[in-house]
Formats: sequence, structure tokens, C-alpha cells
Amino acid sequence: MCTAITYNTIDHYFGRNLDLEYSYQETVTITPRNYPFKFKKVGDIKNHYAIIGMAYVNNNYPLYYDAINEKGLAMAGLNFPDNAFYNEEKKDLNNIAPFEFIPYVLSKCANIKEVKQLLANINIVNLNFSEQLPASPLHFLIADKESSITVESVKEGLKIYDNPVGVLTNNPTFDYHMFNLNNYMHLSIMPPENHFSKNLNFNTYSRGMGALGLPGDLSSLSRFVKATFTKMNSKSQTDELSSVSQFFHILGSVEQQRGCVYMNDDKYEITIYSSCCNLDKGIYYYKTYDNSQITAVNMHHENLDGNTLINYILKKGQNILSQN
Repeated sequence: MCTAITYNTIDHYFGRNLDLEYSYQETVTITPRNYPFKFKKVGDIKNHYAIIGMAYVNNNYPLYYDAINEKGLAMAGLNFPDNAFYNEEKKDLNNIAPFEFIPYVLSKCANIKEVKQLLANINIVNLNFSEQLPASPLHFLIADKESSITVESVKEGLKIYDNPVGVLTNNPTFDYHMFNLNNYMHLSIMPPENHFSKNLNFNTYSRGMGALGLPGDLSSLSRFVKATFTKMNSKSQTDELSSVSQFFHILGSVEQQRGCVYMNDDKYEITIYSSCCNLDKGIYYYKTYDNSQITAVNMHHENLDGNTLINYILKKGQNILSQN
């Protein structure tokens, strides 16, 4: 399962936790402007915006988990089992496979306004990348520097929700997540006041009691609430290091530790990696489960007019600074 968020200080940030019990050989992958994107049902795109993100590269094709383009538009695909529904082809629409959705949108759009216009003619179709890599059930968080939306392809059609909190997890559908926040309107960063009874006296015996009832489990419904509360109340300095550090602390409030979510065959779901993208500067920051040091890749330090993928292998080994 996964959690994706947005965060703004002076600059604008986007990123996610990828929570799974397994990992492909994903890399930080830069797709330059002249790499030819091939699509199964629509025409190739030979020239497009440059893209940086986390991807599993298979047969020289970047299968992006999350990414941003050079204009500051960001996308992440999150697991959406049982709810995601992919259609048959429709002749009057642009038929896009789920694995093509991120590169297709980021290749063509510079902001949310353009994304909404593009989505009016998109049909997400039930096509696999290969026999070994079937289509994953996904929904998507898409954001620019000003706003974000959630996109869900379900049986009722392609749903596009304005996302005022800039957070997305997994099931259930986004509209349910937003309605569920009503149950937590009593939470506060302030010390609690006694509304229980005027005839009883209570002691505020600990800091943080204003948020009693904030979920702490690892379910997607609870992670949505906790990530939203943490993000909406988050404060940091506005410089780059402080902003990036705070972003990872927000994601850290809902990260998954090995041993807490059992899958099968003695496997456990963990936060494989966490990412933070600066939408203004084109920098992709990440850390992995076994390496808590933040690593950065700047797309503008590469030749963005090239036509071949640029890959950076993840630094997964823990890096500890010894002070004595």
C-alpha cells in the first residue's frame, strides 16, 4: 500500500511512500525530451517535456511509480485493488494503458488545467505491459504548484476529484476518504478542553492530548487521516533543507516497519522507499528502507535534450556517520 502527499513552503513539493513486500530493480530515471515514448493504442510521442521519477525500466521503457516533469507537474500511481476498473477500447477516445498513463500525461501537460482538458478524451484500457507484468489496479494523485486532483478509473467511469488536502492513500475511493475526515474534526494541536461534563474535573496529563483519537494503525483509511492531519498542521522553515526534511517527517508519520503487516510466506509489507520532489527545481530526493540518508538527483544536471534514458541505481545500504 502507499501514501502520497504534496507540501508547500516557498517551493512546492510532491512525493510518496511506496509500501510493498517486494521490490523490482527500480531506479531514479530521467527521460529526456527526445526519448521516443511508444504507446499501444495512440501515436508515439517523440518530443515532450523531460521527466524524472522512480521507475522500473523494462525493455528500455520506464514504468514510472511516481514522477515530475520539467514544468513542475507531478504524478503518482497508488494501489487501488477491487476498485480500479479498466475499460475496453473506445474509438472516439485516446486509449491509454495504466502503465502509460503517467508518461502520457507528463509528456503533454504543464499544469492541472491542461491535465483536466486531456482527461476529457482519455480512456484507461485493460492492457498489460507484458505477460509477466499485468496491469496494476491504480488510482492517481496529480499535482502542480497550485493544486492537486485525484483520478480514479472505476466501473462508473473516469472520476476526477479536486483534492484540497493533497493526500492520497489506497482503498476506499477518494470521496469516501474525504467524507471520513468529518469523523475527526474534533482533533486539535491545542490542549483539550473539558466538554465531557461541567461537574467533572479532568487533568491534561500529557502533551498532544488534543489529537487523542488520531488513527495510528497502518490501514489505508487511517493513513489518509493521519497523513492529512500531520500535513495540514505541519510547520517548517522555508529553506530547501528544512522543507525537504519536514516533507520526509510527514511521510514518516505513516511509514511501515518490517514485521507489522504480514503478507505471506514470511513476507512483510515495508516502506520500500520514500520520495520528495521539488517541483520548482526538478530535484528528486529519496531514501530507502535500509538507508535513511536522503539522496538527491537533479534533472537539470543532465542533458535533457537527449534521447536515451538516464538511470541512477538506488543507494540502499545504511550510511552512518561516526563522530568519534
